[in-house]
Amino acid sequence: QVQLVESGGGLVQAGGSLRLSCAASGSTFSINAIGWYRQAPGKQRELVAAISSGGSTNYADSVKGRFTISRDNAKNTVYLQMNSLKPEDTAVYYCNADVLGDYVGDYWGQGTQVTVSS
Repeated sequence: QVQLVESGGGLVQAGGSLRLSCAASGSTFSINAIGWYRQAPGKQRELVAAISSGGSTNYADSVKGRFTISRDNAKNTVYLQMNSLKPEDTAVYYCNADVLGDYVGDYWGQGTQVTVSS
């Protein structure tokens, strides 16, 4: 199986930056892609950014040009660099792993709160 632990959330003023980390452990060789999702109060969880095992990335239109997803394979960690933050970015951010093979399925971290004040 795969375990995911997020970190890096917090309170920041509008226009500021934060970097989220998602550390994976377990059967990390089975991970096909890792994505960052977010869920604001009263809203559905939405995909923010994702990176495949091949390095391909995709972003939600609302964060393009402001957020960057990257990974450090040696550390089994995926990062989400968030710049020019807006109050509407406030949400709980979750890391998700799409896993293939013997442990096929979606795995989620516990989430980390990001709050952007105006």
